[in-house]
Amino acid sequence: RPALQLTRSRCSGVGLALCRRLLEEDGRIHLCITCRNAQKSEATRDLILATHPTARVSTVELDLGDLASVLRVARELRRRFQHLDFVYLNAGIMPNPHVNIKALWHGFLTGKVLHMLTTAEGIMTQTDRLNGDGLQEVFATNLFGHFILVRQLESLLCGNEKPSRLIWTSSSNARESAFSLSDYQHAKGQEAYSSSKYATDLTSVVLNKKFNKQGLYSSVVCPGLVMTNMTYGILPFFLWKLLMPIMWLIRFFTKTYTLTPYNGTEAHVWLFKQKPEYLDALVKYHSCTSGLGKSYVEPRKIDMDEETAEKFYQKLLELEKQTLERYSDLLD
Repeated sequence: RPALQLTRSRCSGVGLALCRRLLEEDGRIHLCITCRNAQKSEATRDLILATHPTARVSTVELDLGDLASVLRVARELRRRFQHLDFVYLNAGIMPNPHVNIKALWHGFLTGKVLHMLTTAEGIMTQTDRLNGDGLQEVFATNLFGHFILVRQLESLLCGNEKPSRLIWTSSSNARESAFSLSDYQHAKGQEAYSSSKYATDLTSVVLNKKFNKQGLYSSVVCPGLVMTNMTYGILPFFLWKLLMPIMWLIRFFTKTYTLTPYNGTEAHVWLFKQKPEYLDALVKYHSCTSGLGKSYVEPRKIDMDEETAEKFYQKLLELEKQTLERYSDLLD
């Protein structure tokens, strides 16, 4: 059962925990991990083999923020595999995050602080930039690179005897208020991460409409608040050391503070064991952890307008056509 796991610069945190948990569920799978850095990718493979020495683990170098890299990898994967059972779309970036301390303090005074701390709404901003393809970097890496890869792998995902699964890592930070059809790359705002994750939710919903009859199913998950390299980049490390006892205490009041990568992958692994035809395409599956550390999965309806989702999907197709014209030599 080939399972493709997509990460950004290295397979660590949620990505590494997911690899190990998938092999615990089924040691027969062929796990293919993608990382931007080949050396780190091989190092991750060694870490996985250290605990699962008989596992079949291969690697491929992929930068989801670079369309040429995406197209080359898609061609390589079509050469290696005839079918992909699972594709975990887990790569993501949050460049130059900033915390609005004034807004956080206002949340304390108005009683909204718990909501703000679990969704980052109103307190988290990022500074984005254009990448080499002329696209907003967060949009390109968190969504569009994944989308192009899925489109290029349709022959491995659709029309086969067994169904194929796309499992996107979304976020509780995915909010409609941060997304706009007229600025879907979020060039004019400061919440690019939130916008890209909401765009992920929209894309997954439409993919189900387009491809379920061809045996391709798409789901979105939220890992909760997990302490990873991305999370640690939001604040100076010494502040996290001070805040960690408070965060463990907060977990008694909110179930989304999964904190550890192992807990954060609960929904990913749960979906691995489900029959896709029985899942709700309009639901996001959240990894949750109780105050005493018990992990479980909670399905929640995605807050979206399906007409907006369809319009956005058409914009993705238009952008795909425009951007791929310059890469004809990498297309079959």
